[in-house]
Parts: sequence; structure tokens; C-alpha cells
Amino acid sequence: MLANNPGVGHEPMNAARPALQGEAAQIPAGRERFWPEGWWRIVDFRIGIIPLPVYILLVGIIAALTYTGEIKSDGPTMIVVLVLGGFTCAEIGKRLPVLRSIGAGAIFATFIPSALAYYHLIPPKIESSIVEFTKATNFLYIFIACIIVGSILGMDRQVLIKGFLKIFIPLGLGSIAAAIVGTTVGTLLGLGTYHTFFYVVVPIMAGGVGEGAIPLSIGYATILNIPQGEVFAQVLPPVMLGSLTAILLAGTLNFVGKKYPHLTGEGRLQPGEHDDMDLSAAQDRVEGEHGIGSSIDVGTIAAAGLTAITLYLLGVLCNHLFGLPAPVAMLFLAVAAKLTSAVSPHLQQGGLIVFRFVQTTMTYPLLFAIGVSLTPWDKLVAAFHLSNVITIASTVVTLMATGFFVGRAMNMYPIETAIVNACHSGQGGTGDVAILTAANRMQLMPFAQIATRIGGAITVTTVLLILGSLK
Repeated sequence: MLANNPGVGHEPMNAARPALQGEAAQIPAGRERFWPEGWWRIVDFRIGIIPLPVYILLVGIIAALTYTGEIKSDGPTMIVVLVLGGFTCAEIGKRLPVLRSIGAGAIFATFIPSALAYYHLIPPKIESSIVEFTKATNFLYIFIACIIVGSILGMDRQVLIKGFLKIFIPLGLGSIAAAIVGTTVGTLLGLGTYHTFFYVVVPIMAGGVGEGAIPLSIGYATILNIPQGEVFAQVLPPVMLGSLTAILLAGTLNFVGKKYPHLTGEGRLQPGEHDDMDLSAAQDRVEGEHGIGSSIDVGTIAAAGLTAITLYLLGVLCNHLFGLPAPVAMLFLAVAAKLTSAVSPHLQQGGLIVFRFVQTTMTYPLLFAIGVSLTPWDKLVAAFHLSNVITIASTVVTLMATGFFVGRAMNMYPIETAIVNACHSGQGGTGDVAILTAANRMQLMPFAQIATRIGGAITVTTVLLILGSLK
């Protein structure tokens, strides 16, 4: 639980801990003063990353601002609202028996706010401010940029090359198997082969909403001469329920990995891969190469964060010039920078810290914002009829199971390859965040983007060609 995992940015406090303990040791046992020692214990209790007194104070402040109509969509206010909402929902999920072991934190942080928004249980001003802030700042891509660049910079170069080449095999075979099994199951359940394949199975693997369901519905509408809105309403529910299924199964695989550790690399794709996410080991390597004076400072961390944003903006430019999705272009640029040693080991270490900081502080607030502004609860509920649920579940299970067994046959960690395949059935970039959070495998984000963006683009293009030939 994050409350027990301070993460990046808490070393100075920990460094000061011995002195504080020395002061406390002078107080006789059983006679600890409330001030300041007892108070410090209260302050050190956290909900997510939020100290309990600060949490209570912020709840009161937001309630007062809402009552007075002073809630705005500016940065400071929205940061507080999203942090409060995200970590509150995540903590509820993490404290539930059984469910906490299968990713309930990520599920609750995404779908509780979606339901609250749909049933108008979030004050309208707060909801509109969250939607405006999320769409205006586009901070989903700030998150993805920092995660992708940080995780790529932390990979071993040779493993990076092999991993990117090998991951297409379980992904491709999983997609084919999932299409066959899902279509067969839907047909047997009376949904019809045509409807099952084009309106249930394909949308699941199309790459989410913005780069999957929307272009797919536009293509269907153009080929079949029907309204695009009508098609979109049919393909969106399987996308939502497929993503939810993938989140649940990814959380389950995380639980399985703890029981059977030989099946997982805990975020590493292949045996023998150097775990560069060990910051202390990476720090030793940097110091060995650059001398004692090369410790990571705040400026280096800031430079690494700016490097990640720069690569994303280059991706945006590539999208404008060549039509390549910005996250995919950014991924390729980060890989090129790593393989050509364009980024120094010192800056790579800063990238690892940025990765950890963003993962620890931004994940649940981001999922909360996604739930309110980008996850339509009614569309999710619309997919919940038995034939649909069974068809969608069989599709996602087949996709992940194929990844598991093919990955194992290729000497890759089967749980990791199954989780990467799960991202092919997710809700685009937002689904990747939720799936990897539930699985506690955020290091796999570069491979998840391949599954989502490239896998989705190939799926949409291929299916539209098939539909055009059938007309």
C-alpha cells in the first residue's frame, strides 16, 4: 500500500529519522509526549501519499470552496481534488479482502468516479472543472511520457532490442486466437458470427476509444453507409467491458505471481534481464563510471523530466508530419536515444527517479480524472448482458492465455507477456495505466504501448480491409 511505501522524495526525511529517534529515546517508555512525538505519529500515517492531518484539512477546504462556489479548474485546486479522490478510492479498494489482491485499487480509482459522475453524486462544479482540467492539460500524456522514457532508459540495451522484437509473436498469435475463440463463443451464444466479430471482438482489440473505437466506427459507417454515431454506440461497450476484464485478470496474475514467483520477472520481460529499476544499483553504476561527484541532484531529475516531455513533443510533430501516433513515435525516439547512447548514464538515472516519482504520485489521481471525464458508466453497464459478458471474457482470456503460453515457450516470463497482451484489450492509454497499475507492472508501459497503439492500428486497418472486401 502506498501509505507504507514512501517512494521517491522521502530520503531526506528518512535520513533525519535517527536523530528524531534519538530524541524520542530520551523519553521513558510508556510516557511518550503527545507533542511532538505523538503528533508525528499521526502525521506519518498516510492515505496514499497524503498525511492524515493534511487529508482532513484538504477535505474541509474543498468542501468550503464547493459551498462558496469558488471551485475552479486551475492547477492547484484540481491537483488537490484529483489527489484526494484518486487515493481515497484506491485506499478503499486496497483494504477489501480478496479484491485487494486482484487490482481493486486501480478498479475503484477508475470506475467509482465514473459511477459517481453518472449518478450526479459529484458536485456539478467539481465535475465540470475536472473534465475541463483533464482535457485542457492532457496530463495523461505527461504521465505516459515520463513512464515510457523512464522505463526505457532503465532497460538493458540488448534486452531492449530482443524484447521489442520478440513481443510481437505472442501478441500476434494471441490476437488471432482471441478473434477465433471470441467469434466462435459469440456465435454459439446466438449473437451471430458477423455481429460478434465486427461489433464485439474487434472493438476489444482496436486500441481503445480515441485511436480504436472512433476510427473503427468511422470506417464502418463509410463502408456500410450508416450513421457513425449509431455504430459508435455499438462498439464502445465492448471496449469498456474488455478493459475492465483485462484489469481484473491482470490483478489476478499479479496475485498468481506472488504465489508462483518462477512465472514472473516482476516487471522484467525476459530471464537474465538486468533490473535497472533498482535505483541503488543504478546509482552505484553511475558513480563507478563518473566518479564520486556524480550523485543525482534535483537539476538532473528536472532535466530527465524535460527530456521526456521533449520526446513527447517530437512525437506530436511526427504525428503531424507522418501520421504516426505521438506515443508510438515518442517510444521509438526513446528507444533510439537509448540504443545510440544519446542519453548519458547520469541522465538515465534521473529518468529512473522521474519514473518512480510519477508512478507513485500521479497514477491514482490520473485514474480518478479518467473515470470522471473519459469513462462513460452507462456504456459499461450496457455491455452487461450474459452473452456479451461471456463473449468478451472469452476473448480477453484467450488473448492473455495465448500470451502466457507462447511467452513461456519463447523463454519469456509468461505473466509479463500475458499482461502485455492484456493491454491489447484495454481502453487505449488510459486502459494501459489501469491494467499495469492493477498488475503492479508499470515498467511494461513501453511494451503495453506497442500492444495498444501498433496492435490496435493493425487490427483496425486489417478489419476495415476485410469488411470492404465483403461488401
